[in-house]
Amino acid sequence: MAWAVRGRSASVFGRSVWRGPRDRRALALTFDDGPAESTPDILEILAQHDVPATFFQCGANVDRLPRIARDVAARGHEIGNHSYSHPYLFLRSPATIENELRRTQETIERHTGVRPIWFRPPYGTRWFGLGRAQRKLQLTGVMWSAIGYDWNRRADEVVSRMAASASNGAILCLHDGRELREKPDVRTTVETVRLLVPLLLDRGYKFETIGRLLCPKT
Repeated sequence: MAWAVRGRSASVFGRSVWRGPRDRRALALTFDDGPAESTPDILEILAQHDVPATFFQCGANVDRLPRIARDVAARGHEIGNHSYSHPYLFLRSPATIENELRRTQETIERHTGVRPIWFRPPYGTRWFGLGRAQRKLQLTGVMWSAIGYDWNRRADEVVSRMAASASNGAILCLHDGRELREKPDVRTTVETVRLLVPLLLDRGYKFETIGRLLCPKT
């Protein structure tokens, strides 16, 4: 059961992916828990290198910072659903899970004009009823190949971990927010992005959104 709930390759509780094809030197950089007040700092670094990313946003944070959410979309990045209130989904009722996902879909679409097709569960946990909610809302779950632990490690440690985990088709997970906190301290994440992006570009990797990585011909 533990693997079904948290295993990155598990699809017991709904369709889910954790990496892309290995036949191209491409990977995806993803961010969870935003938007936050420091998200624009990350957007500027990505713009300097002309690198796209996928931002899994919490509906409550989008309601709080709609301008920043719109800026993410306007700059050509992809927006995914990360629930409305960032709860652990295990032991929640199917109705509660569906409401979390549906409310976020509506919130993101209302503020940005974008309706997500990707969903990342908060804390990487899934439960009964999630698969049905994903099907109803036409969402595919996305886990990760490597997570940075950028909320409790130094930037150099996160960069080392992410660089060591980089491979064809990898999905790398960082955080531009800290759950639903206002003005979270994400300096470690910003510094990680500043160092990691040019490092991986120098290694010949191409950064792509989740959609482009998983569906390169679309």
